Amino acid sequence: MTVPDVLVIGAGPAGLAAARAARRRGASVTLLDSSDELGGQYWRHLPPQRPSEREAVLHHGWSAFTALREWLERSAGVTIIRQAYVWAIETREGRPGAVFVVVGEVDGEDRPQLVFEPGALILATGAYDRTLPFPGWDLPGVFTAGAAQALAKGERVAIGRRVVVAGAGPFLLPVAASLAATGSTVLGVYEANRTASLIAGWLPRPWQLLRAARKGGELAGYVRGHLRHRIPYRVGKAVIRADGTDRVETVTIASVDAAWSPLAGTEQTIAVDAVCVGHGFTPRLELAIAAGCALSDDDFVWVDERQQTSIPLVFAAGEVTGIGGVDLALAEGEIAGHLAAGGSIQDAALAPALAHRRTYRSFASRIENAHGVAGGWSEWLTPDTVVCRCEEVTYGVLCDAASATGGASLRSLKLSSRAGLGICQGRVCGRTIEDLIAKRAPGLAGGPGHSDAPVSSAADRVRTDRRPIAVPIRLGELAAEPTPLSSPSLSDRLRERHP
Repeated sequence: MTVPDVLVIGAGPAGLAAARAARRRGASVTLLDSSDELGGQYWRHLPPQRPSEREAVLHHGWSAFTALREWLERSAGVTIIRQAYVWAIETREGRPGAVFVVVGEVDGEDRPQLVFEPGALILATGAYDRTLPFPGWDLPGVFTAGAAQALAKGERVAIGRRVVVAGAGPFLLPVAASLAATGSTVLGVYEANRTASLIAGWLPRPWQLLRAARKGGELAGYVRGHLRHRIPYRVGKAVIRADGTDRVETVTIASVDAAWSPLAGTEQTIAVDAVCVGHGFTPRLELAIAAGCALSDDDFVWVDERQQTSIPLVFAAGEVTGIGGVDLALAEGEIAGHLAAGGSIQDAALAPALAHRRTYRSFASRIENAHGVAGGWSEWLTPDTVVCRCEEVTYGVLCDAASATGGASLRSLKLSSRAGLGICQGRVCGRTIEDLIAKRAPGLAGGPGHSDAPVSSAADRVRTDRRPIAVPIRLGELAAEPTPLSSPSLSDRLRERHP
């Protein structure tokens, strides 16, 4: 049997595991990532110029990452291209289409353009932070949870002296720990979901949690850190406002009900110089949609038991298929890589990965059930609350546009309000805009829930994730002839960046 060449997009946990599994099956593997370093957002580490003598203590599973990285870098059958930006994927029936890439610094010149036509494609593009808007969230000093974590882990930069961490989900705990490690005083961690929701999400069939016992060890570590740094943890509370002149100076925290609607009379104002807010994650769907992949009804890439999408020989793994953490990403990546390289789901070598996938998918369901975003958050918005930061579109303007257009389509609302059309192309506000519009014009966006089958083709839906050109590219680069991978000049440039 001929083993297809495999192209992996994304070098986080899922992509690294997929690349290794595909190579172990004998495939020729090319691994692309936009960063200078492998590891993705999870294993974001200090640059080589400023290493740590004990970097392992800054990361969970550091030895697993270094083993993956070293194995791939040593393998003669793996080509790793860093600073590689995939800007388009062709849609083709029955197989992966051409993948277009530019290589180099975002603002660099003379970037070579590459074109791949892989035998199999694995999408491991991960997810973005999701931060719900509130009055004042566009003030300097208001950070997403991921940005604060990146500055703390990747740069050892403290975002402020007095910091509040708020939002929903377990990710708030490691963020608070990283901030405390950089010297910030974390005044509190505020989880919007109430005790009843957390119990209902986490406690059913508790014996199943024993399979994910390692997660309990991580939680215990965070609890010890919270106790050591005296960080309060409060549930049923949310940041509903930030105020300040040139930067954030105070935040208003209020109790919220089970639907996240603020409870009048519970407001509390806290003096801060930074606030860190995260409400989960949104999958990076641009490339999956460009490839023609179907989505599940909860707006992740639909995959079957083989991690194959609705397009034959296009696989997906990690957070783009559902938010489940590093263990699930590693398991899905291994399965995707093995199958993309011609393996079988029945192969004995896959049994451990399949078992881990079952365990951590169950764990991921608990996270969503306990910490999922509830719909009442829109009640803390005011008419002048900015919902699209790039275009400075307010909630009032968006509502007026919805009324004026009669909710004809998401496209007409975007064009009439400019929401989601700025430089970030909806990456920050897209899911928020869709949710707000769905409340006013039901039917324009899919509702929550999960399906075991694809419910809609990307070709059938207008959404903020649809971007034919996924990243900014110069017209000259768009018109340039592709550079052959065998080109000596390309090999020399890649060697200069990463000797």
